[in-house]
Amino acid sequence: MRGAMTVIERDVDAMLIPSGDKVLLPAGSELTVVQTLGGNVTVQDPYGQLFRIDEKNAEVLGEEYAAKAKTTDESVTPGEFHEEQVWEQLRTVYDPEIPVNIVELGLVYTCKATPLDEGGQRVDIEMTLTAPGCGMGQVLVEDVRSKVSSLPGVKEAHVELVWEPQWDQSRMSDVARLQLGWM
Repeated sequence: MRGAMTVIERDVDAMLIPSGDKVLLPAGSELTVVQTLGGNVTVQDPYGQLFRIDEKNAEVLGEEYAAKAKTTDESVTPGEFHEEQVWEQLRTVYDPEIPVNIVELGLVYTCKATPLDEGGQRVDIEMTLTAPGCGMGQVLVEDVRSKVSSLPGVKEAHVELVWEPQWDQSRMSDVARLQLGWM
């Protein structure tokens, strides 16, 4: 669901989609919220260009959007590590152009937790993108690394972007197909 057009009152750092280039949106910019998923906000300017505004700056769009951008996951509780917690965190990472998480899109190829000798877990993740030239690749990799690293018991999180096998729409779950209206 698209939000109403908002005029921002201060400059804000953003990321150009799909290139991933960092830009400064100046005060007075007219923006429409496209999605508030995974803790970040995707906005569109009057010319159709998309930008990603990080959760920490979502308040520039108004308190309503700042609250929607919060990614606190109440299902993750401190204590014993469970690999399912990693998968739940991965389900909070969204491509800024597609309102479906990376797990349902089929972008996560492997996720393996290994106990470390000194305690805690090392989590290794192999993932891909819907298109090799996507400028948001490293942004998504960092989103995954950050969210997985925040889990109790995770001492190391390694995320590798891979291109084999190449992603195609057959990797999407039925949930993703339904969300996108393809079923």
